[in-house]
Amino acid sequence: MSKEKLTTHDIRERKGSREKICAVTAYDCTFARLVDRAGVDLILVGDSVANTLLGLESTVPVTLEQMIHHSAAVMRAAPRALVVTDMPFGSVQEGPQAAVSQAVRVFKESGVDAVKIEGGKSMAPVIHAVVEAGIPVMGHVGLMPQYRSMLGGLKVQGKELEAARQILSDATAVAEAGCFSIVLEAVPRALARLITGRVRVPTIGIGAGADCDGQILVLHDVLGFTEKRIRFTKQWADLAVETVAAVSAYRKEVLEGSFPGEEHSFHMDESVLEKL
Repeated sequence: MSKEKLTTHDIRERKGSREKICAVTAYDCTFARLVDRAGVDLILVGDSVANTLLGLESTVPVTLEQMIHHSAAVMRAAPRALVVTDMPFGSVQEGPQAAVSQAVRVFKESGVDAVKIEGGKSMAPVIHAVVEAGIPVMGHVGLMPQYRSMLGGLKVQGKELEAARQILSDATAVAEAGCFSIVLEAVPRALARLITGRVRVPTIGIGAGADCDGQILVLHDVLGFTEKRIRFTKQWADLAVETVAAVSAYRKEVLEGSFPGEEHSFHMDESVLEKL
C-alpha cells in the first residue's frame, strides 16, 4: 500500500481496473486517522453527518459551515486518502456562479481535495462551472438523499424503464460535465453495470451491486453504530455493543470506588504536604 497522497487522477485511473476503489465516510479526526491508516482510497465527509452525528432526520438542514468544520477536521488526520466533501443542500442550487463561490469557500477553508455534488442532468452546468474554476467534483446520481422529497423517500431508484433511462442520462451528463467519479446510490445492479460500462469515469456504488468500479459505505454502518439496518450495508463489527459494555464497566468502577486506582493517580512528596 502506497503511503503517497492519492489524487483524483489516481481515482480516475482505476476505471475498469481490477483494483477496486474503497471509500468510506468520516466526520472527525479520530475516525479519519483510523480509516486512513486502514488504507481506504477515499474518505467522504458526507452530509450524512446529519444522521450519524447531529441527530437530524435528513441531510437537508446541514449547513455549509458545518461541512467546512467537519471537513477540516478530517483533513488534519488523513495524510493519504483522497478527501471529498459534500456540498450541502442549498449551496449549489442557485446556479453556476453562486455554486462556484460556495465551492471555492469550502475548498479554501477546509483544504479538501474535491467536492461532491448531488444531481443529474440539471446540475451538469453547475458541475462544469465548478470544475472549470479548478475544483474537482464527484457526481452523485440515483437515490439522492438531498432530494428525498421529490424522489418519494429513500428507496431504490431506476427499476422502471423511464426511471432507468433518466439515471443513465444523469450519469452521462455529469460525467461529460467533468466529474472525476460518480456515486451510484440505490439502483439495481444491472443498471449500475450498464452505467459503469457506458461512462468514462469510475463509478462508486452504494447499494448498486458489485459491478461498479468501487464501493462506499457510511462508517457508522460498517462499525455497527447504526440502529436501523439497511439492506445494502454490511456490519463488520458491533462497536455499539462494545461501547455500551465499556462505559457500563467504567460506571460500575466509579460507583464502587475502584477507579481511579493508585496507578491512575499523581503523587507528591508527603513532606511538601505537611508544610501546607
